[in-house]
Amino acid sequence: MISQFFVLSQRGDNIVFRDYRGEVPKGSAEIFFRKVKFWKEDEAEEAPPVFNVDGVNYIHVKVAGLFFVATTRDNVSPSLFLELLQRIARVTKDYLGVLNEDSLRKNFVLVYELLDEVIDFGYPQTTSTEVLKSYIFNEPIVVDAARLPPLGPASMFMQGTKRMPGTAVTKSVVANEPGGRKREEIFVDIIEKISVTFSSSGYILTSEIDGTIQMKSYLTGNPEIRLALNEDLSIGRNGSSLYDYRSSGGGTVVLDDCNFHESVHLDSFDMDRTLTLIPPDGEFAVMNYRMTQEFKPPFRVNALIEEAGSLKAEVLLKVRADFSPSVTANSIIVQMPVPSYTTRASFELEAGAVGQTTDFKEGSKRLEWCLKKIVGGSEHTLRAKLTFSQESHGNIMKEAGPVNMNFTIPMYNASKLQVRYLQIAKKSKTYNPYRWVRYVTQANSYVARL
Repeated sequence: MISQFFVLSQRGDNIVFRDYRGEVPKGSAEIFFRKVKFWKEDEAEEAPPVFNVDGVNYIHVKVAGLFFVATTRDNVSPSLFLELLQRIARVTKDYLGVLNEDSLRKNFVLVYELLDEVIDFGYPQTTSTEVLKSYIFNEPIVVDAARLPPLGPASMFMQGTKRMPGTAVTKSVVANEPGGRKREEIFVDIIEKISVTFSSSGYILTSEIDGTIQMKSYLTGNPEIRLALNEDLSIGRNGSSLYDYRSSGGGTVVLDDCNFHESVHLDSFDMDRTLTLIPPDGEFAVMNYRMTQEFKPPFRVNALIEEAGSLKAEVLLKVRADFSPSVTANSIIVQMPVPSYTTRASFELEAGAVGQTTDFKEGSKRLEWCLKKIVGGSEHTLRAKLTFSQESHGNIMKEAGPVNMNFTIPMYNASKLQVRYLQIAKKSKTYNPYRWVRYVTQANSYVARL
């Protein structure tokens, strides 16, 4: 059971606080923030999601720059609490439209009303956006989307030649458009997180995709929706499905396994790979899937480190984008640990480099290379010269690396899973709601060994 729940800003300000059982001291929020801010245990840079201080268990997740925290003295399931905190954040976003410090402060009455329904005397009750609609009576105060930071190309929704900014989904599920109207539209995101490990010679050692089809509906009356996926989709590596679907195994897209939201009907999934559902209110995952079939990784990463004297070494990092020139990757960060006795690093970027920054993190002994964007088909190189305080111990290759990479690629998906069409049951001949679909690929664990 939960003793306390609170939400902190990045500065440690207490935005929301609810004490359900009175078992934990009132200064727990300050204790938590100090512990997270100055975490020095286990040689880790960041505090783990679960830790104990003076007999109190602190369980937290970080969403949109905010700390969602639960405390308890009981021996509880960490995964249950972490999932509950994620769901509270998601429900709050559904009702406020925008999840940030400003929206929480302006809608604190609505937020406390939600918390009183979600958790009762420390026991979780429901996190369903649709169920909560019957008990929530406060209207959200809409935060001006123009005041939000720009979301960049990753938040562009596509429908043919139409484009719509990602702020289109920053609407509350209970608020209407100006004038009392409600814009009929539905948003579908295919989000994939890929994990790839390269050998020192550039071969792929492991590769995996964790994907989800997210949906957020603003359709009145909850009409039936048909979502069609690739006709050549197969589920199960041996050609038979985990759910006994009649899979031929010969499809170009082969998923290892998948699961569906409870509202999804699979009556016609065997025949034409079509999902039928009546979408509930709020944002939810229509389908989660995992794929370990070989796929073409979006980036090739090569790293080399060589000694250049008794107390010096040179590093060469090369990143090549193996996707279409019409696609652009954003927010790329390349990190490489260096020997612990490295004292200084100087960098040399390629000629004409724009939107690139470099840094030597002396505390954690790693090089960091940030690129604002990379266009498909391009190649970028970084050279670094390291200075040591002592001579290297044996093979310097074993004391450096591996290289880690983080990125986001909008309108690109590595698995080739596609939405063929999104059909909405018509109420009338003139009923034609907007449909928005986007694809986003992110790095989960992208590693290159030296």
